[in-house]
Amino acid sequence: MTLESEKPASTKSAEKKAAKPSSKPATAAAGKTSGKKTDAEGDVLGIRISHADRLLFSDPDITKIDLARYYGVVAVRLLPFAARHPVSILRCPQGPDHQCFYQKHASDGFPDEIHQVPIEETDGDVANYLFVDDAEGLIAAVQMGTIEFHIWGSTVDRLDAADRLVFDLDPDPSVTFETVKTAAVDLRDTLDNIGLKSLAMVSGGKGIHVIVPLSKSAVWEDAKAFAKALSVKIADEDPDHYIATMSKAKRTGRIFIDWLRNERGATAVTPYSVRARKGGPVATPVSWEELNDLGVANSFRIPDILARLESGTDPWAEAKDWKQSLTKAMLKAVGAES
Repeated sequence: MTLESEKPASTKSAEKKAAKPSSKPATAAAGKTSGKKTDAEGDVLGIRISHADRLLFSDPDITKIDLARYYGVVAVRLLPFAARHPVSILRCPQGPDHQCFYQKHASDGFPDEIHQVPIEETDGDVANYLFVDDAEGLIAAVQMGTIEFHIWGSTVDRLDAADRLVFDLDPDPSVTFETVKTAAVDLRDTLDNIGLKSLAMVSGGKGIHVIVPLSKSAVWEDAKAFAKALSVKIADEDPDHYIATMSKAKRTGRIFIDWLRNERGATAVTPYSVRARKGGPVATPVSWEELNDLGVANSFRIPDILARLESGTDPWAEAKDWKQSLTKAMLKAVGAES
């Protein structure tokens, strides 16, 4: 997770342009009045958006061009974490109420703004994976029907080293959000006692991601071993509330500590990504103080995020100065030393 304040030059220039969209705000009214699909087009940072007035979400109404503009503006916050990370995109060409699919490999017709990097897979084959490094790349993906962005925990420059750890607290439907919040704070305190500072992000679904940015990347073997050992330790000490295996049959009444996102090729939803769910909730970084007052994990929508940007709210600003790495002592502390 790149937390330094300096960004690639291409990112900076794109963000300056995105901060002041040139085209008029899109509304869903035109598409609603006729009841017919239209071929209306728009332009966001030089990217042509077809079916610009296609309604993607309601309450509030968000059209395809609204989504493109959102990603153009939020790029200033999203890209420091996602730029140059292999990405899986969730595409919903006809909108989130229709068929959606994940795509991580390039295919014919992909625009130049979405870049490709050859990566050797576990079976020895080499495939071209996708990544973006500027606002135009995000917008080009929206033009292709993308709603969600999910990233590796490493960059295309250092594929074999994790620049973050992600613990996804995934609750059984019977578990209250208050319980999940308590679990997140407890995990934060546990990590802090080990020597690692962490951040909170509500997923836009039902859970919370506790994220540990690493200024010095950790080899995947260590990242996975640490995440697994810590999660299993927590589950073993409190089996009534936690589980560290994927078994849904055993998850009733418990929170699954999903540590499996901490291995090469695994992905987690990008901070500030819109989710392809009712209302278009956003995976939103929050401060620990703010988390305490939240009632659900999916309350943030695009207008809320834009308001936060406009007010200068940046819950993760302090992390830009963190210098932390995964040490042998930390691995030993959770029983994961090699």
